[in-house]
Amino acid sequence: MDCITLKAYAKVNLSLDIVGKRPNGYHDVEMIMQQITLFDEVTLTKIDEGISITTDCKFIPSNNSNIACKVAKDIMDTFKLNSGIHIDIKKNIPVAAGLAGGSTDAAAVIEGMNLLFDLKMSLEDMKELAVKHGADIPFCIQGGAAIARGIGEELSPIKSLDNVWMVLCKPPISVSTQEVYGQLVLDEIKMHPDTQALIDAMNSGDYRFIAKNMYNVLEEVTARNHISISQIEKKLREYGAIGSMMSGSGPTVFGIFKNYKSAHRGFKNLLKKYRQVYLVQAYDGGSTNEQN
Repeated sequence: MDCITLKAYAKVNLSLDIVGKRPNGYHDVEMIMQQITLFDEVTLTKIDEGISITTDCKFIPSNNSNIACKVAKDIMDTFKLNSGIHIDIKKNIPVAAGLAGGSTDAAAVIEGMNLLFDLKMSLEDMKELAVKHGADIPFCIQGGAAIARGIGEELSPIKSLDNVWMVLCKPPISVSTQEVYGQLVLDEIKMHPDTQALIDAMNSGDYRFIAKNMYNVLEEVTARNHISISQIEKKLREYGAIGSMMSGSGPTVFGIFKNYKSAHRGFKNLLKKYRQVYLVQAYDGGSTNEQN
């Protein structure tokens, strides 16, 4: 096998809470993450030597500063591989959007190289390698739904949402995750999600409870700086969403709908004003690949 193509799936946060701050500046989180059916396509091809990367997206680097290249180099050095790798990324997931687009591409590189070079890494091996490069990457490898703690790397799988339709909308703004965390004052957080109640609702499949009770503390910062966040949430609810929230550090907002018909109507209405709008479902985990 000389080539493999993987679908690298995005995620949304169904809750995001900050429960502490470490001396090194990192924040301790408690959050529920859910994969969705929006995906990039990552193709890995064996080459004689080195690492090269191409992409159809001008907003991500096509050099060794790309996180996909960094994990590839780590794998090549760790396993002392004799041949090189070419990475091609076809982007569908919006960039810098709170959807783990870069992390899921890196996860696909780890999974793909594991298969392509028959490295025999276990799931835990891959996650251990991944966390060195980003806290979201282990979840993107594991997939499905999970409660994440620590800096996001401590994962406990939970039941994935089933047959739930969502509409995502990324406004035409950029948000720096580092700046959002930098502006967050723990003592001034106005509200915290009831994470355990949301986990129980995930396990029982009560998506209506989830939609009405999901909460993201980072939204208090991002929405304060960008009025479009609350505007999109309001529009989603007007169009039939039973709940709406920002994912990650933003700026993407998503709404949960009661059925496809309602979601499709909301999707069409949002497209009249915004360009980056997506109709998706919850996804139950893992990556899919094609071998050549």
